[in-house]
Amino acid sequence: MATNLKYSAVLKNAQLNAISTTVGTSALLNIYSGTQPTNPDTAITSQVLLATLACSATFAPSASGGVLTVNAVSNGTGTAGAGAGTTATWFRVTTSGGTAHMDGSVGTSGCDLNLTGSASIATGQTVSVTSWTISSGN
Repeated sequence: MATNLKYSAVLKNAQLNAISTTVGTSALLNIYSGTQPTNPDTAITSQVLLATLACSATFAPSASGGVLTVNAVSNGTGTAGAGAGTTATWFRVTTSGGTAHMDGSVGTSGCDLNLTGSASIATGQTVSVTSWTISSGN
């Protein structure tokens, strides 16, 4: 028989709240080009850091309805590695000290983190996240 796990709303919210607890105060949102690693425990190799954005001191308020709505994220600036414009493909959230805890896809729609307009980031370009929600699974 196939797997068919289902979670209560209370458990979904607890799982999402663990993200805020684990990334701690002032987490960093790092946006990259290249192939997304297997998981956050996998080292970054040939991927290029395109921008780093600082998350609020409190990552998010308590989850509700299986959704974690991330607090404001400060604007970042395209790094030298972004060049004239490089397509962002994935992100990694780390603690302020750099310990990786969450990776996800980046694009303009249908991704874990959707950028407004274009997913291309250039050196010196302002990079903004206007809103960000993280949903639980089943």
